[in-house]
Amino acid sequence: MIRFECDYLEGAHPKIMEALMSTNFEQHCGYSEDDICTEARALIKKAVQNENADVHFLVGGTQANLTVIASALRAHQGALCADTGHIAVHETGAVEATGHKAITLPSENGKINAKQIASYVDEHFGDASFEHMVQPGMVYISHPTEFGTLYTLKELTEISETCKQKGLYLFVDGARLGYGLMTPGTDVTLSDLARLTDVFYIGGTKVGALFGEAVVIMNPALKRDFRYLIKQKGGMLAKGRLLGVQFKTLFTDNLYFEISKHAIDLSEKIRNCLIEKNIPFLVPSPTNQLFPVIENKALEKLKEKYTFSTWAKVDDNHTAIRICTSWATKEENVDMLIRDLEAM
Repeated sequence: MIRFECDYLEGAHPKIMEALMSTNFEQHCGYSEDDICTEARALIKKAVQNENADVHFLVGGTQANLTVIASALRAHQGALCADTGHIAVHETGAVEATGHKAITLPSENGKINAKQIASYVDEHFGDASFEHMVQPGMVYISHPTEFGTLYTLKELTEISETCKQKGLYLFVDGARLGYGLMTPGTDVTLSDLARLTDVFYIGGTKVGALFGEAVVIMNPALKRDFRYLIKQKGGMLAKGRLLGVQFKTLFTDNLYFEISKHAIDLSEKIRNCLIEKNIPFLVPSPTNQLFPVIENKALEKLKEKYTFSTWAKVDDNHTAIRICTSWATKEENVDMLIRDLEAM
């Protein structure tokens, strides 16, 4: 079977595996306090164009999300997010298990906007019983979103300004950040994220690493004692240099961006084929996640050779699926899928 259901099916980029092997018998102190992690942090600070950033390496996305949120919020606060947001839908209540509610807002193609955020906060404090309800203390968004859509710089700036006005932290989940940054037409950069957010993370698990995410903290109020929370929430790796090796490799010679572009280029080939076939999309995603609406009989035929994620039942005869490319997707497999799509 040729698998297109997600972007973390493969292991790690060969350069990462080579780097892990070449440093395998080196002795380093633990818990990401080694020299390799220091070098990786320096490369990330350079990439985000801000030396004031604090960079921490965590083992995975769920650990990054719950650790950041738990460290930022007080006991009575929750995080505003899209109703499709990862922390609300696909993390098994991990954030709620820390005692913080995921407060969902109606989304459009996976996105929320500054007006919604401001209205919710105003309505919360305008309610006579506001002290009996979870107080919004943070806004959580993903870039790209769960639907592969992207925030524009204007939208992100408006959300950032609203968060400042309303006294909320802004946290951006960047599990697939590389793919968003390399999508043609996007106007959001790493330096924009560093400038506009309180904290964000650079995803490694889905973008070439064996595992791991790099949390980038910009707001000084969130920096203090963050490592205590990493340890407490299970996100700290004893052999932390394994994370440093991976992120040092990813941020050397633009590897992170090159492999992200590979996924985008291949998704564009599939997208163009679907458009030529007049196959509609559930969501107009520009990134490496495509959501075509396929006739069920044709889908059953495709499933003989390929795997996809089933996303939504559109009607009795059509299903929306997710076709996902990654940093490691083989072009010959994409070409094979395209030939089979054209033959439908």
